[in-house]
Amino acid sequence: MNSLFILASLIEPGIGLIFWTAVTFILLLVLLGKYAWKPILSAIKTREDGITKALASAESALNDMRELKSNNERILNEARNERDNLIKEARDAKDAIINEAKSKAQKDADRIIASAREQITNEKNAAVTELKNQVATLSIEIAEKILRSELSSDEKQKALVSNLMKDVNLN
Repeated sequence: MNSLFILASLIEPGIGLIFWTAVTFILLLVLLGKYAWKPILSAIKTREDGITKALASAESALNDMRELKSNNERILNEARNERDNLIKEARDAKDAIINEAKSKAQKDADRIIASAREQITNEKNAAVTELKNQVATLSIEIAEKILRSELSSDEKQKALVSNLMKDVNLN
């Protein structure tokens, strides 16, 4: 029973206990408010400011990273465009050099062919002239031999002169 009485007294507190509990609680609140809450609230406020600054810094870093990524993409696109332009210019230069070389080679070939044709024509004319000279010489020699054999006797000479005189018309 005794233990029931103690338990009953805990379940039904007295006015004195409530008063001293309230005084202790108020004193505890005043002491905590004066000495503990200000530093705790100050530390919490400092931590909150630090977190806010860290979030702002992270947001700023994220924006900077996005801007850097955008700049990198732009620079990469510019580099690709410049590379494409350089390749196009190189191809154009290559084509121009090839076309110029072809043109020059064609001109040289045409000049060589014209020179060869001219040389062939000159050699042909020289050969024809030489052949004409040889034919003329041979013709004269043959005519001379024929005339000598035909005109070896006096009678043949007189007959030839009289035939020639008949052919000539003296008008």
